[in-house]
Amino acid sequence: MILEEKLSGWTGPSSATEQDKQDRTERMIREAIKEHAAFHGCDLSVYAKGSYANNTNVKADSDVDIAVQCGEAVYWDEATEGAHPPSGSYTGIWTPAKLRSELEAALRAKFPGQVDSSGSTAFRIHSSSARVDADVVPCFEYEYHFSSTSYRKGAKVFKKNGASLVNYPKQQLENGRAKNTRTRQYYKKAVRIMKRVENAMVAEDVHREVPSFFVESLVYNCPDSVFLEPTWTKTIEGIIVHIWQELEGAEPSEESERWFEVNDCKFLFHGTQDWSRQDARDFVKAAWNYLGYAS
Repeated sequence: MILEEKLSGWTGPSSATEQDKQDRTERMIREAIKEHAAFHGCDLSVYAKGSYANNTNVKADSDVDIAVQCGEAVYWDEATEGAHPPSGSYTGIWTPAKLRSELEAALRAKFPGQVDSSGSTAFRIHSSSARVDADVVPCFEYEYHFSSTSYRKGAKVFKKNGASLVNYPKQQLENGRAKNTRTRQYYKKAVRIMKRVENAMVAEDVHREVPSFFVESLVYNCPDSVFLEPTWTKTIEGIIVHIWQELEGAEPSEESERWFEVNDCKFLFHGTQDWSRQDARDFVKAAWNYLGYAS
């Protein structure tokens, strides 16, 4: 099979059967939340996030990621002191521990014997013949205030050990859709190709596993023009070359030169990140050789 045929065959989303399983998994998780008495009257938002929500998932990465976000308590940070308007402290019952406890109870009632709570952050629901694996994350509404009239919304996630982090899943969804529109629907297809390249290299022991979100963010940082090349062979070549060249050396000190996650809110590379610029270069170098561009 010539390379163009292989790449073209890797552009599609999960199969219809896999999609049905994913949709069923999401629906049953929503039902679990709705049926749990302790959540009645609670301001909750249940939404899909990650590759499944963004329609960039492939069969080997077909897990469903669901956020259960509580709006009863709003956590916030501010760019400068006074940017957040004066407000009182939350005195209600919905603490991180309470939300986690009730969510676990709701999931265990709906999926008896299939819920794994050993992880630091998410509840893992194991797959069945009719469902895919799912990660369910309890979180709270979050606001980052730039000024008294300007802020962005996110999700505050608390781990079991009390540590926390902020995610911006809705911005990821919006930015992915916008880039896909600008590139005539080629961006998400290119993401799927690169994820399948990663899966194939791991399966053949050519390269170590690379997180799906990292792959998606690397592709997102490529210029729109790369996705408008006349063939997939040229597009993927352009993606690999851009990542390899742009990520040479240390992280720039100028913020305008740094790469962002797909959400455009968080830097892709920083001291506490799970990956590095060199990891990205190692990945695309392996992909370059695996796909035969070097020959």
